[in-house]
Amino acid sequence: MVRAEHSSIPDTPEGAAKAVSTWSGQAREQAVQRMFTAIAGVYDLNNTLLSFGLHHHWKRLTASYVPTVTNGRALDIGAGTADLALLVEPKMGEQGHVVASDLNHAMLAEGLRKVVGRGLRNRITCLQANAEQLGFPDETFHAVTTGFCMRNVGNLSQAFTEIRRVLRPGGRFVCLEFSQPAYGWLRALYDWYSFRLLPWIGTKVARDRTGVYEYLPASIRTFPDQERLSTLLRDAGFRQVEYRNLTGGIVAIHIATK
Repeated sequence: MVRAEHSSIPDTPEGAAKAVSTWSGQAREQAVQRMFTAIAGVYDLNNTLLSFGLHHHWKRLTASYVPTVTNGRALDIGAGTADLALLVEPKMGEQGHVVASDLNHAMLAEGLRKVVGRGLRNRITCLQANAEQLGFPDETFHAVTTGFCMRNVGNLSQAFTEIRRVLRPGGRFVCLEFSQPAYGWLRALYDWYSFRLLPWIGTKVARDRTGVYEYLPASIRTFPDQERLSTLLRDAGFRQVEYRNLTGGIVAIHIATK
């Protein structure tokens, strides 16, 4: 059910972006897509600037939790500019294949440029798809990954149920997402950075007026913490769930087995 009505949207882009982080369903989905379309061309640059380059390390660690298989099939949800899909591709074996899916066409186009540039178009398929309605047959994939996507999903429980459905028995879901810092002093510092410095830097670099860099920290604040996310994964039917904190819990990798 959509929680927000048009009459409740604040007048400023910044206020509207913060409000989006509390919405669910189609209203959240559409608002998020508009914001990410606006920044697709500078998304990689901003990720590097805003994470001080750490996002590359985080993504490599995420890919390391994907088992190496022969003739494997993997799905990367919310693939965006395809960084994670490119890291997962070697894990699928010589005849393997990766589907890089994203609901946002502009972001996916940036990812396709990378895939084509590396000569991997026959190994990685870029496909526009919704995490809540994946459209693949049951038990299609050996692994499903996602990086910094789940915060933007309108119905998180439905997405987890879909992910489990398309995984083969014993298949692994690896989720990289911003989370809650484990230490009080780090939480205070991170809040200052997220709500003060990050929006200023992001907006200056991207010249964005949609408020996306106000939305991003607000969406982190409203997203389930490490333990709550683990519970949601278990509720979706995953039989084994664990997580690893990175950078003091600023981000976390959840590993769930079907």
